[in-house]
Amino acid sequence: MRPARPPWSAARLIYTGLGLGLSPKAPGTCGTILGVPLFWLVGDESWPVQAALWALVFSLGWWAARRAEAELGVHDSPQVVIDEVAGYLTTVFLAPNRPAVWILAFVLFRFFDILKPWPVGWADRRLPGGFGVMADDILAGFYAWLVLRLALNLGWF
Repeated sequence: MRPARPPWSAARLIYTGLGLGLSPKAPGTCGTILGVPLFWLVGDESWPVQAALWALVFSLGWWAARRAEAELGVHDSPQVVIDEVAGYLTTVFLAPNRPAVWILAFVLFRFFDILKPWPVGWADRRLPGGFGVMADDILAGFYAWLVLRLALNLGWF
């Protein structure tokens, strides 16, 4: 029998995105929302500040996702949404900090996270542990970043 987990631990707060991952419908989409205010806070800062936030979220996410796997007994539970936050932050890296960009980045990231083009789907199925949980969303975020950069460079946003 598994030992009971505490109702809220630091790892659970992180991997559920402050509880957003507990949503009964679309927990990944709900979790992605947490990325928007995080980017709003640092979006006007220099690239090292944005990169530091990304690295912090990625590192904490890797650790918390590994803990979630041990606590919940499954790889990449729908409750784990910190990976969506990291993927969103990948998408908005060095983007203009304005609402139209937040929304486009959100839609693009969710599109690539759900579609899972190669190698996103491969990473989702094959990479183990906390790193594997985080990696596919970072890759989806990179695809979304490329499309966002294209839209920004063409002056669409």
